[in-house]
Amino acid sequence: MVSIAYSSRYKYELPDGHRFPMDKYELLPEQLLYEGTISAGQLFEPSRLSRDIVLRTHTESYFYALMHDHLSGKEKRKIGFPVRKELVERGLHIAQGTLTCALRALHGGIGLNIAGGTHHAYADHGEGFCVFNDFAIAANQLLFEGLCKQILIVDLDVHQGNGTARIFEGRSQVFTFSMHGAKNYPAKKEKSDLDIALNDRTGDHLYLDILDSVIPKLIKEVKPDIIFYLAGADVLESDALGRLSLSKAGTKQRDRIILENCIKHDIPVAVCMGGGYSPKIRDVVDVHANTFRVAVNLYT
Repeated sequence: MVSIAYSSRYKYELPDGHRFPMDKYELLPEQLLYEGTISAGQLFEPSRLSRDIVLRTHTESYFYALMHDHLSGKEKRKIGFPVRKELVERGLHIAQGTLTCALRALHGGIGLNIAGGTHHAYADHGEGFCVFNDFAIAANQLLFEGLCKQILIVDLDVHQGNGTARIFEGRSQVFTFSMHGAKNYPAKKEKSDLDIALNDRTGDHLYLDILDSVIPKLIKEVKPDIIFYLAGADVLESDALGRLSLSKAGTKQRDRIILENCIKHDIPVAVCMGGGYSPKIRDVVDVHANTFRVAVNLYT
């Protein structure tokens, strides 16, 4: 069964005018349930991630500062959200959701998180709307428990997964692949194991051709026991922050390429939604919903 992590804690109240579309975390499961793509029985509510698991990825000083509101003004501005207790709790539940999705994928093929993909968080600080790095936390925990020996992270958010790249720099057990906008945030990129930086206005044809060529080669080279897939909606042409030009059909085909390759090579996959900043929230929800539609179609 396709397992889906969702919690009411995923939504976080932001000041009026803030452009991060928090409503999508409520609208997405509502849409999927309404149209019959998923059933309520496929949803599970993640618990709170434990301190021990957090500290396998993040530094104790950073975690302490988050838990006791000791971040400096500069550190809070780097994160980009008003940093309150609720934000930290939200991050702990999202990260546990991604970890549980990965654990369920190991037994059932796929697990999807309604949120997650917080790839800008470093071991010792957060940035870019990211507090905890959920992919890094989940990957490190799977390695710690001996459940996996080799992991592939496929980051297809429009922004480079800089925090993830830095956390796993020099660690051969986790291969990081990021395909992103060359001129987009962050201004200073880290070095992933494989970075593909795309020019502004790159559209469906070139994007999908590159992906269709690269993914089978990566799977053959890395031989992963699990894939973590970040399916960002911010590659869409209408995205206010994206700078690329994919259509909804293109993003849906992107998801299909990843998931069909996972099935073909019998590789479990944990999927997170990542960013999406189109002016019309329905466009963001529809791109994310397509990820679930493709997954349900392929895995049931």
